[in-house]
Amino acid sequence: MPISLIEQFSSRYANKVMWLWATVNALILSLSNKVDWQVEGVDGLNYHGWYLMLSNHRSWTDIVVLCCVFKDRIPMPKFFLKQQLLYVPFLGMACWALDMPFMRRYSREYLLSHPEKRGKDLETTRRSCERFQHIPTTVVNYVEGTRYRSTSHNQSQYKHLLLPKAGGIAYTLAAMGEQFDNIIDVTLAYPDNVENPFKDMLMGKMQRIVVKVNVLPVDDRVLGDYFGDKQFKKQFQLWLGNLWNKKDKELDKLYRE
Repeated sequence: MPISLIEQFSSRYANKVMWLWATVNALILSLSNKVDWQVEGVDGLNYHGWYLMLSNHRSWTDIVVLCCVFKDRIPMPKFFLKQQLLYVPFLGMACWALDMPFMRRYSREYLLSHPEKRGKDLETTRRSCERFQHIPTTVVNYVEGTRYRSTSHNQSQYKHLLLPKAGGIAYTLAAMGEQFDNIIDVTLAYPDNVENPFKDMLMGKMQRIVVKVNVLPVDDRVLGDYFGDKQFKKQFQLWLGNLWNKKDKELDKLYRE
């Protein structure tokens, strides 16, 4: 049997496992918490499409929420993970079994010492995504690179967000850009459980979950050589900055309600 068919079968099986996990989580969440779900902008999404999802990152709750909200609307989310996580006991094997794509990025210092490795990290990322060419896929990128913390926020110009990191999105778009039908911009908020939403969810105290979706085109503003074209890099960072400014204003409005 051709390897590509085996990979397609394993990917579809992993998606079914992920869907089952999300469905069980949704059931547990509905039984343990009286949540007021406020979901906007999801009409018109296609379960058979290819999407890049960009989201702010408040807590571990985000993964559960995204999977619960989108599991029957778009292909099951795949979270881009650092290559190092593959070697973490139990976690790495679980992520590999669930068909998560792994991203390897070399630092500037490493490339100065090993110039022969230039471009190899992107090539590795592309190979990691090859199996998704024939299977509808949603790739999730938490643009801030980490969960929101007050200590990290001190270095941010935004009121409710951390600074967005353009490099990770650029890597994903360089690897899969032309495959994506759209970019799904997601704004997540837990207005009544701001301090510790994950703990509140586990204790049955989650009150309101807000998920606002904005579907964006994949066009010349996001497709280009981010790592080799300085003009495009500046344009891409401006596009992302504008997106984050709008998101911060949206969050400010939500928290004032």
